[in-house]
Amino acid sequence: MASNTDMFDLRRMVYISLFTALIAVGGYLSFPLPLSPVPVVLADFFVMLSGLFLGGVGGITSVGLLLFLSLLGLPVLAGGGAGFAIYLGPTGGFLIGYLVCAFIVGQISNKGKSGILKDLVALICGNIFLYTLGVPWLKLVLKVSWKEALAFGLLPFIVGAVIKIIVAVMVRQFLRLSSNQDN
Repeated sequence: MASNTDMFDLRRMVYISLFTALIAVGGYLSFPLPLSPVPVVLADFFVMLSGLFLGGVGGITSVGLLLFLSLLGLPVLAGGGAGFAIYLGPTGGFLIGYLVCAFIVGQISNKGKSGILKDLVALICGNIFLYTLGVPWLKLVLKVSWKEALAFGLLPFIVGAVIKIIVAVMVRQFLRLSSNQDN
């Protein structure tokens, strides 16, 4: 017979796997931009949610599993991408940034008393780290100026990032309220 600890671990593994699958699906929802080698994806939205709902360790585990699966050759990244070469390309910094983003979001949002403002700060900080890793890598790989790197890897994504942050906060708040009503 399984103990409560075993059930908790199983539930946590299921949630981590679920978020890994959601991040992969979000990568398939990929829309190329005409002036950027970095596509618009929903994967980063699910990376943020993984940090919010699983905490820092659970979020980084979920993202790490996705990246590991891609290294094994499974087509789980944007547009069905996979393999080590992707990490050496223009989006490699953003993929590593996913790990940091999920961890930062989880660490900030799950410490102490929860709330909308804390979640908002966590998501903003997570995105700052995501782009702090992604844009310099893009600059290095493409051998472009900082102005061009920002034009390719940051500016076209700001509005989308703001929308994703707002929706993530709303989803978290909705589920928080729903779980409080169930109790």
